[in-house]
Amino acid sequence: MATVKTTRRIARHQRIRDKVRGTSERPRLAVFRSLKNIHAQLVDDTQEKTLLALSTTAKEIKEKIKYAGNTKAAVLLGDVFAKKALAQGIKSIIFDRGGYAYHGRVKALAEALRKGGLVF
Repeated sequence: MATVKTTRRIARHQRIRDKVRGTSERPRLAVFRSLKNIHAQLVDDTQEKTLLALSTTAKEIKEKIKYAGNTKAAVLLGDVFAKKALAQGIKSIIFDRGGYAYHGRVKALAEALRKGGLVF
């Protein structure tokens, strides 16, 4: 059974998802945070396709960090993700924090994405 905290986060995320839609010109960046990792993916909701997905479990990120569940790992993920998105021609996104508070790892990821050149 899900905890109250998880249930409330899922409800928050559903309210956000009712309002936020990604397109091919401006895809939605969905964030999932676990205790040990953080995941990010660009989603085109009109075609229901994932354009780019990356997490701290990826080999290119995992070999550069010691522990993947902290803000340093989120910053590294944001840097690599921004480079890959720009290489695909994606400059503008919609940030979907997934019901999580804009704090800590989620904030570090967002700031690294902005620093990497993505606009949102």
